[in-house]
Amino acid sequence: MEKITYASLASLGDDFHRAYDAALSYEQKKLGRTHPLYIRGQKKKARAGTFTDTSPADSRLVLGEFQSAGREETCLAIEAARSALSDWQELGWQQRVAFLSKAAEIIAERQFRLAALLSLEVGKNRFEAIAEVCETVDLIRYYCRQVEIHHGYALPMGGNGTENTRTLLKPYGVCAVISPFNFPLALAAGMTAGVLLGGNTVVFKPASNAPLAGVLFHEIFHEAGLPVGVVNFVTGPGKLVGEELVTNPEVDGFAFTGSKSIGLDIVRRFNQPRLRPCIAELGGKNPVIVMPSANLDDATEGVLRSAFGFGGQKCSACSRVYLHHNISKAFLELLVEKTKKLVIGDPVKRETFLGPLISESALTKYDTAVRTGKKEGRIVQGGSRLKGSDSSNGVFVEPTIIDRVPKSSALLQEEYFSPVLAIADVKSLDEAITLANDSEYGLTAGIFSGEEHEQETFFDSIQAGVTYCNRRGGATTGAWPGVQSFGGWKHSGTTGKGALGPYYVAQFLREQSQTRSK
Repeated sequence: MEKITYASLASLGDDFHRAYDAALSYEQKKLGRTHPLYIRGQKKKARAGTFTDTSPADSRLVLGEFQSAGREETCLAIEAARSALSDWQELGWQQRVAFLSKAAEIIAERQFRLAALLSLEVGKNRFEAIAEVCETVDLIRYYCRQVEIHHGYALPMGGNGTENTRTLLKPYGVCAVISPFNFPLALAAGMTAGVLLGGNTVVFKPASNAPLAGVLFHEIFHEAGLPVGVVNFVTGPGKLVGEELVTNPEVDGFAFTGSKSIGLDIVRRFNQPRLRPCIAELGGKNPVIVMPSANLDDATEGVLRSAFGFGGQKCSACSRVYLHHNISKAFLELLVEKTKKLVIGDPVKRETFLGPLISESALTKYDTAVRTGKKEGRIVQGGSRLKGSDSSNGVFVEPTIIDRVPKSSALLQEEYFSPVLAIADVKSLDEAITLANDSEYGLTAGIFSGEEHEQETFFDSIQAGVTYCNRRGGATTGAWPGVQSFGGWKHSGTTGKGALGPYYVAQFLREQSQTRSK
């Protein structure tokens, strides 16, 4: 099967759909099991019992029961990671690469099964689900290649005739990894692989509304032969598990992807007792600029895919458009026309584009954005929750377009993480860039323009870590390992060095210079 990326423009073929349907049928028969914690290679139960994971498309469908770990179980996981640290480091980078490469191979072999489970657990349509699985494989393989290219990050330095010097990057130790619901496989894999390839050990906690993907990911690592205790798996509430990971002095590093508010709190508190690396990828309020020279078919397609793909539940989703007033009518008419044709429904169905939002709390954010849009702008498409027998047990909403948004509106500043697109008219490129940069976020940004000087002005002036021009496959979304580094400026990220790129793994290591006198 041809590899599917988020920006792929070709449709999925019949071979894919047959394989997906078979995998879905197979996985549905395995749902509802009770899953353990994995600490020091052993299955453990939590003293507080379990919690239930259900499908966002149908809350009656129980995906599994998961342990509700507390601080006690989390401490045991941290101790297990500490005990495995020296053996994992002594294996050497070549052996670590071999283990991770094996894990990527297993994921590739199970791509259809994993894609089907992503549809069931977080509501991704078939395209988004298989793209995430493909990204997961490429992420691990790309990070492995980076370690190989840099020879395990051991490099000779200059000498003065009487001394020889080399520089090495060495692991920090035990690292916590907390992954989000929206990319429960790819982001868990990316962070964990980066940590492990650096010679660190891991305590991994998935989002509580996507624990099934997390436990399957851990089990794949076990099948790949990773030594006992190198990766420890805990599920449970963030106020207990997350709190212990943030405050426990035996945790040497932290990798987190999630909201700005939680991420900044982790960064501040994790570094209170002593300075430790905390790599946090946070939110975005990602703008697209559309100029009169743009191809409007490409522009509307790119904006639609970026704003409404996976219900806007991506930190890279386009949520605001600065539209040149000379083309605003034509752009809006075409965008609304295309949006009305999107199929909303059960994400496992072949024809579905937009599945459910992840939860009722996500609906609250959607409703807040819609109410603001009705008050401050003009809703030209959508704005409602779907009702009826097919959608009564999940949170299904209409993709929403709000025009004539005041430039001071919260719709252009706050991240709602839902399929709501705010549009404001502008008179020039300079005005558009100024407004685009007027944000506490700086993750992704895009422009549609046929003029080279406008494109160059955009790239020179925009304040974002991931930038795109004339991207029909996704105006602000769809970064791929080894193709686009993915990291944010301002409050969108903490390090200035993105995932998916050449500098990511090195962030989980610290430098030591070694000099020998002759």
